[in-house]
Amino acid sequence: MLKRIRRILFRPLAGAVREPPLQELPEITLRPIGVVRSRVKETGDWRDWSEVTCRIVLRPELADALLGLDGYSHILVLFWPHLVPEDVRGSKHRLHPLDDPQYPLQGMLATRSQIRFNPILVSVAPLLAVKDNVLRVRGLDAIDGTPVLDVKPYIPYYDCVPDARAPGWVTERAERLRQAREGS
Repeated sequence: MLKRIRRILFRPLAGAVREPPLQELPEITLRPIGVVRSRVKETGDWRDWSEVTCRIVLRPELADALLGLDGYSHILVLFWPHLVPEDVRGSKHRLHPLDDPQYPLQGMLATRSQIRFNPILVSVAPLLAVKDNVLRVRGLDAIDGTPVLDVKPYIPYYDCVPDARAPGWVTERAERLRQAREGS
């Protein structure tokens, strides 16, 4: 009888695919390819990064890997928020974006929070210059000393999603930021 009840209670919904349980996932080790050098030394209340210029200094032996990157107007930068303490990473499964209760409670993976299980952050930044092993960019929301994990060219055909959507609170906040930027 108990087996029959379990079959009824735990049977997959019509059309649902039952995923096999996850096996132990392997550890991954990453070595930064470079570091951010910026006048911004701590995150604080810095919210408008659009005019911040900084340098991404790559390991010298990677300089030749930059060949051709200067042909792109923008790059994707993957980086590690090194000041987030180990015990804080992934500590919240749900949070208010920007720790502001005016925004709805969200699952951490539905935010851009640094408090991630694997805090790999990504930003698109205008590429201003490439010289030797140094990239100069604007608008990268990373502070001085931030380890850079990877750099990729931004390719509009692949990276732009014209019909992408976001929840109303996100678009309203973006509009307020745009208006504040235009008003200054």
